[in-house]
Amino acid sequence: MIDQRRLPAALEVITLHTHMEVAEAILNMIVRGAPAIGAAAGFGLALAANESRAQSSSRFFSDLESAAKILKASRPTAVNLAWALDRVLRVAHAATGSVEDLRVLVLDEAQRIADEDVAVNKRMGEHGAALIDDGDTIIHHCNTGALAVVDWGTALGVIRTAHEQGKRVHVLVDETRPRLQGSRLTAWELGQYGIPYEIISDNMAGYFLRTGQVQKVLFGADRIAANGDVANKIGTYMLALAAHDNGVPVYSVAPTSSIDLTLSEGSLIFIEERDPDEVLAIQFHGERVAPEGAKARNPAFDVTPNRLITAIVTENGIVKPPFDVNLSKIKRITIKQQYQKKTKTL
Repeated sequence: MIDQRRLPAALEVITLHTHMEVAEAILNMIVRGAPAIGAAAGFGLALAANESRAQSSSRFFSDLESAAKILKASRPTAVNLAWALDRVLRVAHAATGSVEDLRVLVLDEAQRIADEDVAVNKRMGEHGAALIDDGDTIIHHCNTGALAVVDWGTALGVIRTAHEQGKRVHVLVDETRPRLQGSRLTAWELGQYGIPYEIISDNMAGYFLRTGQVQKVLFGADRIAANGDVANKIGTYMLALAAHDNGVPVYSVAPTSSIDLTLSEGSLIFIEERDPDEVLAIQFHGERVAPEGAKARNPAFDVTPNRLITAIVTENGIVKPPFDVNLSKIKRITIKQQYQKKTKTL
């Protein structure tokens, strides 16, 4: 996988050999983005299956369950991580055959998740591009492009699709502090695609929204509660508030695998808190900005209430309020049709 910590200075590809290495890569954000870590976790479980020396299926499943527990703990907020692992385990438990047959099956299912992700993203791009008008300026938060998925992207995939349709779009890229996924990763991707952009610090978004220079706000989602509350990269809530106050549409773009109907509202979503040094270790003229002994808080995500969301773009259509009704409908479509190309706008 691409080591995203090195971008944009260097494009480096690393190879992982064990499920522990995959868990560490997810934890340390070598790979990041909800769909990407879901796919990575699936392959991590395939590595665990290969590592297992079990001769019996019961012992083999015990090894898989232990590996899944480690992988799930690496980044707990994004629901795609647990979704992918549970899907692989469910398929394996339903199968019969030798341990060697099960190893092959686990790898095949992990590959199927990865392949489906590409198709899902392309479909989201098509649906979402219909919301973009020629000449739009869009504020985009965090990174939701090909780096955050297996390929193409979610919210950035919508922008990319609109651009490839010939629409003139301009993107204001939130830096997305403290890890700068916007200025490092999104800006790099937009440059690859030839899409015009400018980087802004997160606290500039309100100015551009207030002065009428922005027509749309787009971001992804790490988990969407049953009522439409969206957990996403920290800073999303403030951006959505400012957009809502100025009458600018706010769109979250995410696959239906990011919808968690087991949680009734966003306050129930676990919010990962990361190393305070990500906040404190900012350099200015080669010196650390924060005073020695300073403390910091570093929640990686926040929750945007459903009232601030105009619509949620999925691979099976654009979901509009009431979200508590329509999200369950779109989820059922996905379960029944298993990524068929039939679409529905609610």
